[in-house]
Amino acid sequence: MLLLLLTLFLSVLIFINIGNLVTEGTTEQFDESIIKYFRAEGNDSEPAGPDFLNESMRDVTSLGGETVITIITIFVIGFLILQKRYNTMWLVLAATIGGALISLGLKEFYGRERPDISYRLIEVTQLSFPSGHSMMSAVVYLTQAAIIARIQKSKRIRIYILSAALFLTFIIGLSRVYLGVHFPTDVIGGWTIGLAWASFCWFVAWYLQRRNKLKQQTSDKSV
Repeated sequence: MLLLLLTLFLSVLIFINIGNLVTEGTTEQFDESIIKYFRAEGNDSEPAGPDFLNESMRDVTSLGGETVITIITIFVIGFLILQKRYNTMWLVLAATIGGALISLGLKEFYGRERPDISYRLIEVTQLSFPSGHSMMSAVVYLTQAAIIARIQKSKRIRIYILSAALFLTFIIGLSRVYLGVHFPTDVIGGWTIGLAWASFCWFVAWYLQRRNKLKQQTSDKSV
């Protein structure tokens, strides 16, 4: 549990520092250089690499979008209801809705504009920092992976599930930079605040579970 609290603290600290750097404009050179790395030489509107890579990144980025996140969350909630894991269901629901609201609030607070339109390979409308796709993929996929991993007896399977969730979160964030709709610092900011929120939700779940166990033990003793 100390590791969870440490993760929460460090994630928030890193996010605040990145937010300050973004506000001061000191990350512009770094951000531009990374985006240009994914562009054809001499043409900022043309992606680097073969055509299938461009199509793959478009597909990958949809995994962090509102539609896919909502569908996956609904299916997971349905599964948890059938399993009668109601407390876990509320955790998933609170983590997802809370994460979405935090993302929107932070975007308005920082008010960072998207990368120049010449870089963008897809249409976007909202503000840039932090990346909502990166944040929500960290919140939803890591939280749900942790839930699934908890009911697995094999350590190798637990590691596999969590590793898959981490990889999915990473590649979704990478796709946002490749498609030119986010700066790298937007994505890093999304990852860190997403991890912080997920850690907070996990801590609350642990605390409530522990409190209920203590109440149950006290009740048994009184009987």
